[in-house]
Amino acid sequence: MQPDPRNTPLAYLKGVGPGRARLLESELGLKTFRDLLYFFPNRYIDKSRYYKIRELERSSAEVQLIGKIVHLKTVEQKRGKRLVATFRDDTGEMELVWFRSQKWFRERLKLGEPYVIFGRVNWYNGAFSMPHPDLELLSAHQQQKRIRMQPVYPSTEKLTRQGISNRLLTQWVAAVLAQVREVLPETLPDRILEALQLLPKPRSLVQIHFPDSNALLARAQARLKFEELFYIQLALLSKKHERKKRIRGYLFEQVGERFTAFYKDHLPFDLTGAQKRVIREIRADLGSNAQMNRLLQGDVGSGKTIVAVLTILLALDNGYQACLVAPTEILAQQHFNAVSELLEPLGLPVGLLTGSVKEKDRKPLLAGLSDGSLPILIGTHAVLEPRVKFNNLGLAIIDEQHRFGVAQRAKLWKKNKRPPHILVMTATPIPRTLAMSLYGDLDISLIDELPPGRKPVRTVLRGDRDRLRVFGFLKDEIRKGRQAYIVYPLIQESEAMDYKDLMDGFESISREFPQPDFQVSIVHGQMKPEAKEYEMQRFAEGKTQIMVATTVIEVGVNVPNASVMVIESAERFGLSQLHQLRGRVGRGADQSYCILMCGEKLSEEARTRLQTMARTNDGFEIAETDLKLRGPGNLLGTQQSGVLSLRIADLVRDRELLQSAREFARQLLLADPGLEQAENRVVRTRLQQMEVFQNRWDYIS
Repeated sequence: MQPDPRNTPLAYLKGVGPGRARLLESELGLKTFRDLLYFFPNRYIDKSRYYKIRELERSSAEVQLIGKIVHLKTVEQKRGKRLVATFRDDTGEMELVWFRSQKWFRERLKLGEPYVIFGRVNWYNGAFSMPHPDLELLSAHQQQKRIRMQPVYPSTEKLTRQGISNRLLTQWVAAVLAQVREVLPETLPDRILEALQLLPKPRSLVQIHFPDSNALLARAQARLKFEELFYIQLALLSKKHERKKRIRGYLFEQVGERFTAFYKDHLPFDLTGAQKRVIREIRADLGSNAQMNRLLQGDVGSGKTIVAVLTILLALDNGYQACLVAPTEILAQQHFNAVSELLEPLGLPVGLLTGSVKEKDRKPLLAGLSDGSLPILIGTHAVLEPRVKFNNLGLAIIDEQHRFGVAQRAKLWKKNKRPPHILVMTATPIPRTLAMSLYGDLDISLIDELPPGRKPVRTVLRGDRDRLRVFGFLKDEIRKGRQAYIVYPLIQESEAMDYKDLMDGFESISREFPQPDFQVSIVHGQMKPEAKEYEMQRFAEGKTQIMVATTVIEVGVNVPNASVMVIESAERFGLSQLHQLRGRVGRGADQSYCILMCGEKLSEEARTRLQTMARTNDGFEIAETDLKLRGPGNLLGTQQSGVLSLRIADLVRDRELLQSAREFARQLLLADPGLEQAENRVVRTRLQQMEVFQNRWDYIS
């Protein structure tokens, strides 16, 4: 069997060599011919037209001209020198300027010879100039094959300094295509190619680098984007199919006494239709032979906790233990308090395990888990430690699960001989396109309605000039018996950023709201857990009316009496954070308010974020806006970014293509789950290549 030429190291490509190959790898991550094939241009320049100097406009456009260099001179300037050439055609003159490599150009430029130049035109002191143009002799230019649309590749300053120009990259890509084009395989089945009228793979790769027209470029991009999204979706759906087929889950056959008693007699409120639907979906999972792997999405305050409690009771009724893992001690403590209170009428013990639990308290906790006498554990990452052993763990619930890495979640699965059922929850609404790509191997449940009686939080934007009015409003709300949060982005003053810091804020709030008429708490991430808990408890019990805090209260604080959230320097926060903070109020029957304090000068993006917050309370609309503003890589952090390392597709712009790719992948697996049919062999081969890279979706073909 002949080796695949696409795996040839770039050092063996003519004109590259070992030194340049090392540079291409370190700067751009390019190692092989295959890497260069999938190193796509980020834009294109139309080189079909040659301009005359009199046709140039003051628009800083990139243009191509034919003319002669008639004069060269070196000009002294404050720092160093510049080389200036007079370039002339039959309609006028302009200057070509070099600030670097002047000796090299002076020795090689030929006066009086026709040149073709290309570059960005500047207008300065009544004349046009072109700094550091691409140029070649007209005779050499005419001998080359004409490229109508010139590709422009991503590059770095270091590559440019080392002489690796866009022209060189273009030549190398062309050389690789010439060597491997005949062996490029088709990687999509004929049925999909015909249904969507997609270009063949080899032609797509040629057209994306060297398009013959805008129409063919668009078709090549669509083909390669579809393929990238299709295989990601196919891999996720295949993984889900294989898991359900191979991994037997614990069978929760009965809805027992605990679940029934709690549902009939101890529910604190009537469930919404969405909550009932989600519980039915979970019960169907637990009653099958497959392991549940379900993502529960629900906006802030939508009632995910009660769904988690009912699921825990299903586990206990079938003789299994359950655990709930949260990313922070504050949130774990909040869950512990809520679950303990809800289950108190049933007399069920609940354990709490966090990093701050002392060893003397930890030993009986671990013993209870090991012998089965402790049926429910709530904790942080401490639950994942090897010494934590369960007697019979049947259900693991992970809250705000995007804060846990893949390896951390996998530790929970290994606590038993057989993996427990997994329910992952998030109050961070995830746009549909992102959910399909990030969690496409999970079943997804959605709580898309708030409990009855909740009033939407009113959100307003205010500036420094409104501060006294805001303080007056706070005093009015406190006199009505309400409480308020005031959140700051920083703990210490920053000279680099002109934002209100927490400590200055606490002092000014304490002056404006003096004792004994008002009591003010302060909470931030640098406090010891016990001090933080003490202040939060005082606020929860109504002993303080104002809590001055950093974003440690983003999750995990539930005070229904708090009706006002003031966010200082709101432009400093992301949309998701603002939405989470706003979710701390609006938990009681009273009308609640979120006041976004912001500076006078806002960037366009900051203005869009704040206006979005003021316009809507819909977490999913907010998440869609956030995705458009920040892109998927920044939305959920680097822990989850592997699946999102797309080479050409874009989850925002290509959402329809993504949905089409997922549907074609679903239909293909429905018709041929094992990918055994002859026409699907190319698909099976491609998937097997992807498996080599496990959690990465490297674009190989």
